[in-house]
Amino acid sequence: MACSEQCRYFEHFLKTFGPAIGKREVPAASIERYRDKLPDQLLAYWAEHGWCGYADGLLWTVDPQEYEPVAKAWIGNTSFMQEDTFHIIARSAFGKLYFWGEKSGGNKLNIIASDSFALVRAFLPAKDLDQSARVFFGAKSRDAVDYEAEQGPLFAPALARLGRLQDDEIYGFVPALALGGAPVLKNLQKVKAVEHLVMLAQLAPLKVMRT
Repeated sequence: MACSEQCRYFEHFLKTFGPAIGKREVPAASIERYRDKLPDQLLAYWAEHGWCGYADGLLWTVDPQEYEPVAKAWIGNTSFMQEDTFHIIARSAFGKLYFWGEKSGGNKLNIIASDSFALVRAFLPAKDLDQSARVFFGAKSRDAVDYEAEQGPLFAPALARLGRLQDDEIYGFVPALALGGAPVLKNLQKVKAVEHLVMLAQLAPLKVMRT
């Protein structure tokens, strides 16, 4: 059967990022929990593909409920919570967090936790929420998800040096950059994702750039 226009976005994503790893089946209760909060298309991706990693663990789709402590730690006491209701739907191997806004209907907020840096994109609320979810995946590139250091992208050398991540791990800089650590390969370690991301939120104020 020919792929529809709608499925071509995710087909392109899979061609770019490769097959899934570390798949976790998404309970029906979790899908219903986010019904009318997240796009039906995103929930359909969950039902079919689960929460999992792509590109050998460079990018992971995640359970927003599991990441509620992370969202609270980073934006719980900020004006972002007055602007929208945000859920973390994905993260990178280095802790770049992709937030989805219920009101905006899109990924207007990203936080690079290692650098205590938030990027907020200005756009009108999405009219087609399902299309917005399709574009979120279809427009992704590996370069945009990777961590760019002075010596170049860090994911491939980190994977070779430290091995593949489990679904609850990220590569974290030790010591953290906020404590004077350097963003270099030798300072990367495998760390527990949620715990490390919550800890990073306590170390430095969040720097915000709006585009």
